[in-house]
Amino acid sequence: MTLQQLRYAIGIAETGSFNKAAEKLYISQPSLTAAIKDLEDELNILIFNRTSRGVKLTSEGEEFISYARELYHHYETVLDKYGKIGKRKKKFGVSTQHYSFAVKSFVETVKLFDTDKYEFAIRETRTKEVIEDVASFKSDIGILYLSDFNRKVIMNLLNARDLAFHKLIDCKAYVYLWKGHPLANNKFITLDELAEYPCLSFEQGDNSSFYFAEEILSTNEYKRTIKANDRATMLNLMIGLNGYTLCSGIICEELNGSDYLAVPFKDKSEESRRVMEIGYIAKRNMLLGLVGERYVEELQRYLATCSS
Repeated sequence: MTLQQLRYAIGIAETGSFNKAAEKLYISQPSLTAAIKDLEDELNILIFNRTSRGVKLTSEGEEFISYARELYHHYETVLDKYGKIGKRKKKFGVSTQHYSFAVKSFVETVKLFDTDKYEFAIRETRTKEVIEDVASFKSDIGILYLSDFNRKVIMNLLNARDLAFHKLIDCKAYVYLWKGHPLANNKFITLDELAEYPCLSFEQGDNSSFYFAEEILSTNEYKRTIKANDRATMLNLMIGLNGYTLCSGIICEELNGSDYLAVPFKDKSEESRRVMEIGYIAKRNMLLGLVGERYVEELQRYLATCSS
């Protein structure tokens, strides 16, 4: 087994296609196919299921790729520090729940570095995928939140994947809606007042538990609910349907626009006083690197302005 074979396998897993991976890796498809077959024969496992629609990882393949990414990541780290990099670009990726401040901080970080020398990626995605992306080295850092409700479940997942959670800020619940909403001018909003309006939330997958919800009070029974996959769609639903979501209240107006606002959420229930502890996750006992450190600094700087 060689590092080159690991690189090939990772490339196929990321593209879902031998053809696309061959183009990305600058190798002929027959050579790539032969290299993977040799690897599978050597390890005596089937890494990929070949279908007419492309390739999918087998259960053994998923485990192998996880180890392969970790090993190849260590190789790249050593190469970055001691090797002659030449034209090879360094990589830095962030996976995050749908937080505009995470994107804003990413933008400010990218501005500090030469994009000719770095390959940057940011992924707004589901909670489970944030965790899996960091665990599999697809991303260097993940952004998510903990509360008294989801802490045990999320921390069990993080510990099982050798990930550490680092707190950034504590937030109380806010109602996020557009400025033309009938409740927009309230000093605070209660659950009873929200009853006639659709509660918006981000989809987490068919079999996903409410422990992975990005919104606080996910176990409440709402009269009307609508799920969305991305921030742009959710913002459109706020305007078109007078929808709302319960969030941290940390909103980047530069990215979301000035048509939306966050109003403090106030209710008699104990759940309404639940605090969102937002933080970043990373591999335990591993250095973030220069870009990762700068990104965390940008997060802290932006959140400090919000809390003040």
